[in-house]
Amino acid sequence: MKQVHLYSDGSSLGNPGYGGYCAILKYGDHEKVISGGQVDATNNQMELKAVIEGLRVLKEPCFVNITSDSSYVVNGINEWLDGWVKKAFKKVKNPDLWGEYIEVSKAHQVKAYWVKGHAGHEENERCDDIARGEAEKLQAEGR
Repeated sequence: MKQVHLYSDGSSLGNPGYGGYCAILKYGDHEKVISGGQVDATNNQMELKAVIEGLRVLKEPCFVNITSDSSYVVNGINEWLDGWVKKAFKKVKNPDLWGEYIEVSKAHQVKAYWVKGHAGHEENERCDDIARGEAEKLQAEGR
């Protein structure tokens, strides 16, 4: 299987508010940037949406190393998800998005790594800028 690096970040202006997300996928010399936004979204929703949309574009099973500054996403993937599934997501926020994550991640072997945000990590900083830009674009449109 190919080994892919997925860098992700989410943004919310207001939390909840105008949201944006970004995922940067890297495989060898190839790079793909995925981004988008949503009105009335939380930061955690956008953090998770970035991972989901990044995984969604993969065309074959891969080893995926996710790098995120969201402990919610990293711990959710590495530690909490199995327990949440066992209790049918009772009292868990964003069960719809976690269900999407489960679907898009099924074919892959995923490991998530936490990186401190706003600490100079190149891809994390790029994702942050792009995600914030997507949220700002929605805000400017006044949707």
